[in-house]
Amino acid sequence: MRTSHSATSLLAQCTATLVTALLSINAPASARLAASDADSNFSALVDDYQAWRDFTFPEAAIARGRATVADRITEPGMRGALNRHTEVGEFVQRIDAIERSALTVSNQLDYDLFRRDLQNDFDGFQFKRWMMPVGQRGGPQQDLPQFADNVPFRVAADWENYVKRMTRLGGAVRDTQAMMSEGLAEGLVPPAPVLEGVLDQFDAVIRGNLDGLEAPFATMPESIAADQKRHLREQARAAKLDALLALSEMRTWLAEQYIPRAKQSVSASDQFRGAEYYQFELRRFTTTDLTAQQIHAIGLEEVARIRSEMLAVIARTDWIEKDVTRALLPADERLAQFIHYLRTDPRFYHSTAESLLTGYRDICKRIDAELPSYFGVLPRLPYGVREIPRFMAPSQTTAYYMHGSIKSGLPGWFYANTYALDQRPTYEMIPLSLHEAVPGHHLQISLALELEGVREFRRDVDSTAFVEGWALYAERLGIPMGLYRNPYDDFGRLLYEMWRSCRLVVDTGIHAFGMSRADAIEFMMHNTALAKLNIEREVDRYIGWPGQACAYKIGELEIRRIRAQCEERLKDRFDLRAFHDQLLGSGPLPLGMLATRMEAWTNDLLRQPGVRKPLAPNGG
Repeated sequence: MRTSHSATSLLAQCTATLVTALLSINAPASARLAASDADSNFSALVDDYQAWRDFTFPEAAIARGRATVADRITEPGMRGALNRHTEVGEFVQRIDAIERSALTVSNQLDYDLFRRDLQNDFDGFQFKRWMMPVGQRGGPQQDLPQFADNVPFRVAADWENYVKRMTRLGGAVRDTQAMMSEGLAEGLVPPAPVLEGVLDQFDAVIRGNLDGLEAPFATMPESIAADQKRHLREQARAAKLDALLALSEMRTWLAEQYIPRAKQSVSASDQFRGAEYYQFELRRFTTTDLTAQQIHAIGLEEVARIRSEMLAVIARTDWIEKDVTRALLPADERLAQFIHYLRTDPRFYHSTAESLLTGYRDICKRIDAELPSYFGVLPRLPYGVREIPRFMAPSQTTAYYMHGSIKSGLPGWFYANTYALDQRPTYEMIPLSLHEAVPGHHLQISLALELEGVREFRRDVDSTAFVEGWALYAERLGIPMGLYRNPYDDFGRLLYEMWRSCRLVVDTGIHAFGMSRADAIEFMMHNTALAKLNIEREVDRYIGWPGQACAYKIGELEIRRIRAQCEERLKDRFDLRAFHDQLLGSGPLPLGMLATRMEAWTNDLLRQPGVRKPLAPNGG
C-alpha cells in the first residue's frame, strides 16, 4: 500500500496545525465558570442542545427514534433560519463560558468536537447559502415525495402525528419560496447549472400526484377505528392537495422569476463573499487548513500516479490480447481508445433496471461474507438496495446512501441510479457498493449510531473528510477481499479513485482558479472512464456544493497515512481488524483528532510486551 509522500506529508502537517488550533480555543477569563462547575455545566449544555435539536428538527429525531414533538416539522423559511441562528449563537456563548482545561479528558474531546460543530454552524450562516435551498440535489420537490420514507408506523399515534405534519407541508413550501424571493432581491441565486433539470423534477412530482404521501394509510392497524381511519385519510388527502398546489405555485415562480436570473458564472469566487466562503467550506469539509492551491496540487499529483496504474491494468485486459498493436500506442492515445471502448461496448452495461439492481444486491451479499475477516465489531442494522426515485434520477448522481435506525425500525438504503442504463457501467459496481453500503457508509454510519456510552451529537459529528474518506478507503479493501477478479473491475476501482482525485483539481479549479464548466467536464472526460452524463452531473454538483467533493480524497489519503504509520510502528503486532475497530470506534472525527486517537492506540499497544497479532488477512 503506497500513497504519495509529498501529498500525505503535507496533509499530515495541515491536519496537525488545525487540531492544535482547535485545542487552543479559549474563552475570555472574565466569562469562564468556576473550574469545579465545568463538567456539570458542560453536561447540562450538551443535554440542552440535544433537547433543542430534537425539538427543532423533529424529522431527524423521529428517524432516529428519539423523543420529540411529533406533530410538527422543522420551522421553514426566513423566520426559522433566523431563529435557529440566534439559538445556535446562544449555545456558542454558553460553551465559551466553560473552562476547557477544567474538564475531564473525555469531556475535553467532546468539548472540542461540540464547539467546532457549533462554531461552523454559526459562522456558515453569514454566507447566506441557506437562502438558496432549491437545486438539482435538494428542495421541496425532493423532500415532499420522500416525506414518509423515514417515518416508523407502529401505533395509532404515528399515523395521527404524521397527518398533522402533512398539514404543514403546503405552508412550508410557501415559506421557502418567500425566503428565496428575499434572497433573489439580494442577488442570491445559484449558478444556472445547479438549476438545470429542476423544473423537470417539479413536473414529475406533480404528475405523480404525491401519492407516496398517502401510502402509509393503506396499512393502518385494526386498533384504529373505522371512522378514525376515514377521518385520517380525508385529512391526508386535503393536506396533499394543498402541498401539490404549493409546489405548482413554486414551479411557476421558478420558471418565470427565479431561474431566468440564475448566475452564469459557476465559481464561488463570484458569489456573495465568495473567496472567504470557499476557504471556509474547504476547511469545514476537509477538517484541515489546506488551501485551495495545496489541494489542487495534491489532486494533480494523484491524477498522475493513478493514470500510470491504469495503464498497467489495461495491459492485462483482453482488449490488448485481441490486438497487441494497441500496446504500442502512445500512453495518452492508448488510454483514450480504451476509455472509448469501455463507454461504447454493450458488454459493460445492463439492459434492464432490475438486472442492474440485482447485480448490486449480488455484489453486496458477496461483500457481507467478507466483513468478519476485517472487523471485530459489525453493526446490527441491516441494509437494502433500491433505485433512486425516478422523478429525480435524471439529475442525480450514480448512487447515494440513506441511513436507518435500530430504534426506529428503519433499515439503511443504498440507492442506485437506474436512469440511462447505457451510462451505468458494470465495472463501477463493485467500488460503488463498497463505498455506499459495506464496508463504507452503511457500516461506518450504523456503527456510529449504535455506539454506547457516547453523547448523541458524537454519532454524526460534522466531519465529511472522515465519513467520505472512510468510504473511499473501503473501496480499496475490495483488493484483499478478492472482489476485483478481472482487470476491468480493477480498472473500475482505479477509475473511482481517479474520479475523486480529479475532484481536487476540478473543485478548486472552478471555485478558485477560473476553470469553466466545459473545461471541468473535458478534464474529467480525459482522465476518467465515467460516462459523460455522470461527469456532467458530477461537475454540476461541485458547482452547487463548493468544497464538499474535496473531502473524499483528502480523508482517504490521511486514513491510509495513519494506517501505514500504525503498520510501520507495530510491525507484527498490527491487527487489521483491531485497527478498523479502533478507527471507527469513536464515531466520525476531524482528521487531526483521528490521527491523535490512533497514535495513542498505537502507543498503548507498544507498551504491552509480548502481544502478538492473531491471524488476519493481508491489508488493502
